[in-house]
Amino acid sequence: MLVHALGITLAVAAWGYLVWAAIDFGSSARDGDSRSWWFLGLAGVGAVACLFVGLMLVARLVRTLGMAPEAEPTPAPRSPGGKRAAR
Repeated sequence: MLVHALGITLAVAAWGYLVWAAIDFGSSARDGDSRSWWFLGLAGVGAVACLFVGLMLVARLVRTLGMAPEAEPTPAPRSPGGKRAAR
């Protein structure tokens, strides 16, 4: 559990930094620096990836702690045609 918590913390911290960097690159790109558009795109994709990893780790931690609801088993498939066709 400690590893999951550490991973969540690192992923969320990296997400925050990448969002901040994307905002900074966006302001410099609007000022005319054309290279900043590429860095803005990379920071945005990296932020999305970090948030995704963080949310997946949260889901795994919740499942490990037993706080997630159990899935109900699916019923057996019925034969088409009703009771008479099943005979």
